[in-house]
Amino acid sequence: MELTVVVLVTAALFAWALVSVRLQQADLTAPIVFTALGAAMAWFGLIDGSSPPAGITPVVEITLVWVLFSDAARLPLQQLRRDVGRYVRLLGIGLPLTIVFGWALAAWFFPHFGFWLALLVGAALAPTDAALGIPVVTNPAVPSRIRQLITVESGLNDGIATPVVMLAIAGAAAAAGLESAAGPGSPLVELLLGAGVGALIGAGGGWLLQLARRRGTGAEDFAGIGVLALSLLAYSAALAAGGNGFVAAFCGGLAFGTCAGQRAPAELVFVEQMGGLVSLLVWLAFGAITIPIMVAHSVPLTIAYAVLSLTVVRMAPVALALIGAGLGRSTVLFVGWFGPRGLASLVFALLALEALGSIADEAVAVIAATVLLSVLAHGISAAPLAARYGRAAAAAGPEPGGPVPVAPAPARGLSRKHTPTPPQGL
Repeated sequence: MELTVVVLVTAALFAWALVSVRLQQADLTAPIVFTALGAAMAWFGLIDGSSPPAGITPVVEITLVWVLFSDAARLPLQQLRRDVGRYVRLLGIGLPLTIVFGWALAAWFFPHFGFWLALLVGAALAPTDAALGIPVVTNPAVPSRIRQLITVESGLNDGIATPVVMLAIAGAAAAAGLESAAGPGSPLVELLLGAGVGALIGAGGGWLLQLARRRGTGAEDFAGIGVLALSLLAYSAALAAGGNGFVAAFCGGLAFGTCAGQRAPAELVFVEQMGGLVSLLVWLAFGAITIPIMVAHSVPLTIAYAVLSLTVVRMAPVALALIGAGLGRSTVLFVGWFGPRGLASLVFALLALEALGSIADEAVAVIAATVLLSVLAHGISAAPLAARYGRAAAAAGPEPGGPVPVAPAPARGLSRKHTPTPPQGL
C-alpha cells in the first residue's frame, strides 16, 4: 500500500510539471490539485487520515524552515525604506489586531476551545500567502507599490506569527496535561535565543559565501546547496542551543539576504525549488489528513468563522492599520481582501495536530475550512479583481511617489506568470 502511494505521488508531481500551465489557466492551482489528490487517496483508503503518519512531522517542519528562510531572504530590505511606514502599519498594527480579532472570534464561536486553542486558530490564520495571489503580485497593471506592499507583508508575517503559534501549542499541551509538554512561558524564552542564533548563522553564512565568491574558492553550481544547508543549520543549531528553530530560520534568512550580496537571489533559487516540492507534499497531506477532520467536525459555525476570517477579521485590521497612510478606499479594500491563507497556516495546523493529537481536531477543522475557502475564493478572484483595480489605478494617473522594483513572490509549487514587467513598474 505504501509503495502504491509513493508511485501515485511521484507520478502526480511529474504530471504537474507537464501540464501545470494549462491547469492554472483553468484556475486549477497546485494547492487545489494536490489537496484534491490527498483527499481522494484518503477516501479510497490509500492513506490513513485518522492520524498524522510518523514521517509527516519532519516534512512539515522542513517546509516551514525553507519557507521562512527564503521569504525573509528575498526581501530587499534596503529598498523598502521609502514605504517603511506602511509595512510597519500592516505588520506592527494590522497583524497583531488580526490575531486578536481571530482569537476573540474563535473564543466566542467555540467557547469550549479555551484560551490556548482559540489563540492557536487566530494566530495560525493571521499569516498571508502571496503565492496564492500570483495574478495580483505579478500583474504590471497593479501599481508596483501596492504589489510590493502585499508581497512584503506576506514575506514577514508568517515569521512574526510563528512564536505566537508555538506559544499557543505549548499552552494547549500544558493545559491538557500532555506528557513532556513545555510550559507556555518556555517559547518566550526560546524566542530571543533562536533569533540570536539564526541571525548569527545567517549573517556569517552570507558573508562567507560572498568571500568565497570573491576568492573563487567555492563552486558556483554548489552555492544553492550551501544555502539550503545554511537554512537547516540555523534551524538545527537553534534547537541544539535550546532556542526556537523556526524563529532562527526566519531571522537567519533576513540576515543572509542582507549580508550575502547581489548573488543572494540566485543562490536562493534551489531553496525555493526544494520548498516548492515539499510544499506540494504538505498540500497533499492537508487533503489526506485535515480535510477528513474538517468534514467530521464541520458545523455551520465553522463555515461562518472561515467566511469572517477572510473578510472582517482580515479587512478590519488592515483598514485600521492604514488610516492616515495616504491610500484610497479602493486600495485599502484591495489590500485587505488579498490576504490569502495558505502554506504557513497548513504547516501550523499539522504541527498542532502532531503535538496535541485529537485535542486539536476541532481547531484544525476551523483552520482547514478557512484555508480551503481561501484557496478557492482568492484563486478565482485574483486575476479579475487585479485587472479591475489596475484599470482604476491607471485612470487615476501616475503612481504617487514613482514606481519601485517589486520583490518576486514565492512560487511554492505555483507557476509564476511570465508576463514581462515594464521597467517603470506600472
